[in-house]
Amino acid sequence: MHSQPTPSAWFVRHATLIRSEACVLDLACGRGRNARLFATRGAHVTAVDRDAAALQSLATTQNVATECRDIEDDAWPYAAASFDAIIVCNYLWRPSFASLLATIKPDGVLLYETFMDGNERYGKPTRPDFLLRSNELLTLTRDTFRVVAFEEGDELDEAGQPFAVKQKIAAIKR
Repeated sequence: MHSQPTPSAWFVRHATLIRSEACVLDLACGRGRNARLFATRGAHVTAVDRDAAALQSLATTQNVATECRDIEDDAWPYAAASFDAIIVCNYLWRPSFASLLATIKPDGVLLYETFMDGNERYGKPTRPDFLLRSNELLTLTRDTFRVVAFEEGDELDEAGQPFAVKQKIAAIKR
């Protein structure tokens, strides 16, 4: 058996915000490292990615349902207030952001972590369309969420060297 990739440290740090039995949407989940984290904590996770091959690694994971979907090409498929939590790691598609936030139930949780301006000096993504601007997550959530934690800036590797620039938020919907 091969080991699974480590979940996001930000998600691990804020995992207790999401109750067991919660319905969680993991958007752009890839191979499901974060979906597994919440599924093992008792959440019911809908893991969505456009890469069907990546979703195969979740096929037998308890508490995880997979959906092969490209939200960039299709209309937002989820009803308002249909999830207790949404988690997104290393993905940004601004046209669906308002719909994504509306999908979270009152008292639900948003855990979001992705690249921001400045990341281009370390590699992809480099296009502004895929990089958050400074404080952008705070701006997008300020009217309807209570921010529990927020960070932005250089990500450091084990040796203390920067390798990416990211923005992260943990917030609860009012």
